[in-house]
Amino acid sequence: MTHWVRFEAGGRIGFGTLEGDRITEHEGDMFAGAAGAPQASSRTLALSEVRLLTPTQPSKMIALWNNFHALAAKMNVPEPEEPLYFLKANNSFLAAGETIRRPRAYAGKVTYEGELGIVIGKQCKDVPEAEIAPYIFGYSCVNDVTAVELISKDSTFAQWVRSKSFDTFGVFGPAVVTGLDPMTLSVRTVLNGQERQNYPLADMIFPPARLVSLLSHDMTLYPGDVIAVGTSLGVGSMKEPRNTIEVSIEGVGTLSNVFEQ
Repeated sequence: MTHWVRFEAGGRIGFGTLEGDRITEHEGDMFAGAAGAPQASSRTLALSEVRLLTPTQPSKMIALWNNFHALAAKMNVPEPEEPLYFLKANNSFLAAGETIRRPRAYAGKVTYEGELGIVIGKQCKDVPEAEIAPYIFGYSCVNDVTAVELISKDSTFAQWVRSKSFDTFGVFGPAVVTGLDPMTLSVRTVLNGQERQNYPLADMIFPPARLVSLLSHDMTLYPGDVIAVGTSLGVGSMKEPRNTIEVSIEGVGTLSNVFEQ
């Protein structure tokens, strides 16, 4: 497995591979592929010397609703025949270690949703499921923060994008990890030291290859784009004045942030 990160150090933005607590800076394009793969430089940095950024700069984050068998059963809703999704706006993207903040325009419940994020590695349009593997670069952790009471506030229009796209509500990172099979893993979410979610990714209704293929028939996916595969049981609100929220996936890492009311 390779852990790719983006960082800022001394006013300069770079990217590289993370091993333990050290980053080996690379040159080139993270998504260039085999022909122009990024090359390791001689420069290494301690993780403590940098500020981690979001591991990619997506053109969009696509996020799934009702993509786990267990959650569909609990909600007593039918499992979808095709992916049900919304978009999170670019202004919402937030890196590991940064602070999630309550928007001034909203005083209701703010919820966490620990999820797996699929990161696209090359432009993807109308790709059959059997051919999708080269288009998936890797995986990351996502916290799909939600102003949940806004979704159904107006009976004439479900406000999914507004509820999901406030500044700081699209949290992902700390790395993009290549070379693993997420279907053998679980997502664990811990709020203020207490486990709130622990669910297997094998329970997905639309697993990664099928999901990316179907979405590529709706819209072009670009390198760095993130697909949040949806969440399962255990979603809840962050109630304390100051909350520590951690989303962990074995092999991928832990996405840790503070939410301040």
